[in-house]
Amino acid sequence: MGTVTGVNPDERCPCRSGDTLGDCCGRYLASAGGAPAPTAQALMRSRYSAFAVGDAEHLLDTWHPSTRPVGPDLDPDRRWLHLSIESCSRGGPFDIDGEVEFTAVYRDPAGRGELRERSRFVRENGRWYYVDGDLG
Repeated sequence: MGTVTGVNPDERCPCRSGDTLGDCCGRYLASAGGAPAPTAQALMRSRYSAFAVGDAEHLLDTWHPSTRPVGPDLDPDRRWLHLSIESCSRGGPFDIDGEVEFTAVYRDPAGRGELRERSRFVRENGRWYYVDGDLG
């Protein structure tokens, strides 16, 4: 696995799957060569992990071109604490779209906060992409 500065593939994955980063989201991160995530949920988890480790390249590479921003907003003062997947619909290896609802908990200088979103994904040419989401 390639590395993002200060990231150890043997440490617990930020998505809290219970696996190491190298055995979980790390294999999908741009710093590791960016293997395609097999499901929308796997991509959601890897995108959360990318925020946690600062892998902006992965975030941009997995953002659908129709909605991709110029650059992701990675706040160096925000520390991502944990991710909870609330629900998934579609998004399997043979689907063309899917939704993942999640809650991501963080801490920044203002204190502890939560980001809740129902994210939409599409699969094109065998790759899943984040399209957009509704904050909740």
